[in-house]
Amino acid sequence: MASGDRKKIGYWEAAAIGVGGMVGGGIFAVLGLSVELARGGTPVAFAIAGLVALVTSYSYAKLSVRYPSQGGSVVFLDRVFGRNYFTGSFNVLLWLSYVVMLALYSYAFGSYGATMFPDEHHELGKHLLITFAIVAPTILNVASAKIIGQTEIYVVGFKIIILLIFLALGFSGVQPARLAYSEWVPLIPLVAGGMIIFVAYEGFELIANTAADIKNPTRDLPRAYYSSVIFVILLYVAIAIVTVGNLSVTQIIADRDYALAEAAKPFLGAAGFKMIVAAALLSTFSAINATLYGSARLSYVIAKEGEMPAELERQIWGQPLEGLFITAGLALLLANLADLTSISTLGSGGFLIIFASVNGANLVHADETKGHRGLASAGVILCLAAFVAMVWQTADDHPAKLWVLVGMFGGAFLLEGVYRVFRRKKAAGAGGEEKKKSG
Repeated sequence: MASGDRKKIGYWEAAAIGVGGMVGGGIFAVLGLSVELARGGTPVAFAIAGLVALVTSYSYAKLSVRYPSQGGSVVFLDRVFGRNYFTGSFNVLLWLSYVVMLALYSYAFGSYGATMFPDEHHELGKHLLITFAIVAPTILNVASAKIIGQTEIYVVGFKIIILLIFLALGFSGVQPARLAYSEWVPLIPLVAGGMIIFVAYEGFELIANTAADIKNPTRDLPRAYYSSVIFVILLYVAIAIVTVGNLSVTQIIADRDYALAEAAKPFLGAAGFKMIVAAALLSTFSAINATLYGSARLSYVIAKEGEMPAELERQIWGQPLEGLFITAGLALLLANLADLTSISTLGSGGFLIIFASVNGANLVHADETKGHRGLASAGVILCLAAFVAMVWQTADDHPAKLWVLVGMFGGAFLLEGVYRVFRRKKAAGAGGEEKKKSG
């Protein structure tokens, strides 16, 4: 076998990237929030959100085979719709959405870790841990981005084993009455609740960034996408069943920031609580490190596409450190200043719109990708309908939180617009200087 072949990624590695991306920390962060929104229908809410992710994975699979690159979603939008103000704004929105994911993971790290602090120091401990969870991986990325990356496969394996133990022991204590239809919220709030915690499925799209290195992309990319999403849907639905079946909704809501650890107490006791806390800390810290690494390079890719300032394209010590520091700084502010509902709403809203755009790209280039227009159209409709349902529910329950969503979307379009105006002025100034010299 040639040395180049040994560097190629197979089906199992690609599927592990998808599973690891989705089960990176989102389930630890939003499980309690999902129960607060969907009550006894939480397993159904996770299944509905998973259906949106599964349909969208079809478009990602088709586009990844047709346009294999490390740029993933950024390259898909630019190749299909061209490099313009709107694709530039959507790519900036994608970067901001990853900033939100960093905030979500660090919030979960702080919430689970703070359970080890005395009650009177719980809030202070949470914010100290949130800050540590972002600062430490930033330093690791500067020193050596491979420190945690090399052990990522073991981290993924560890957290999956812990979750499977949780399920194997927890099903025996499930009380079906807590999951009965009478305990569900109405259908529209149920769907909306599933969409607000849609961030739990963010991560399967990371497979797209490996497309250029897949051994047999035509065969293995689709299999990796579909199998990883289906596995995580089943995993999340099972976790929701065990959680809601073992604890009262009131208790889950009271401890929503670390609900998964609390759910282990009825059948694993204090040791189970500590086991889930340990898994959450390791999982979220690893996810933060990987997301920081990826999002810093995402800003680099967007800059190379000409849609963000060239300064983010400049590398220091062979790494795009300016993008890393800006990403970490924004995530640090958001995680310490916003609440869980706001962060989750921002992340879900951003990715639903990005995924709708990717489904749209597959629809427009269906002849190129050999994709099914009906499935691509279904992806667009599902993502947009999910986004509308989420906005409707947020407006009904917490109307003030809509402003954070408006702020993120408006910020993406504003940043891209200001950058384009600045770039035109800079180009015009450079042209004037050239005329003076030639004159």
